[in-house]
Amino acid sequence: EVQLVESGGGLVQAGGSLRLSCAASGLAFDDYNIGWFRQAPGKEREGVSCISSSGDSTHYAASVRGRFTISSDNAKNTVYLQMNSLKPEDTAVYYCAADLNWVPVCFYPNKAGYWGQGTQVTVSS
Repeated sequence: EVQLVESGGGLVQAGGSLRLSCAASGLAFDDYNIGWFRQAPGKEREGVSCISSSGDSTHYAASVRGRFTISSDNAKNTVYLQMNSLKPEDTAVYYCAADLNWVPVCFYPNKAGYWGQGTQVTVSS
């Protein structure tokens, strides 16, 4: 059974930092591209960042570029999202997704193969 488990969310003040983790099991991690998405109340799910299976390619939404960093540790089957300089508008449930193809995990969340349950990030002003 494939499982993606997010952790690391919480409540932080504006300007603070959090590091989210996405731990994967039940799949050949080295073959999968991983993406982070977020969904705020009343808003559509949006792509935040993604990393290729090799770790050589990354992509960031314009709203987080320069503040967030995605990385992977294949030995631990885990992808991280380091979030710095957090803003209240970053408040959302953050999900990770996995797919053999690059495009779904970066741009089309509804087409990604596997999803985690999400972790809440709340940034207070």
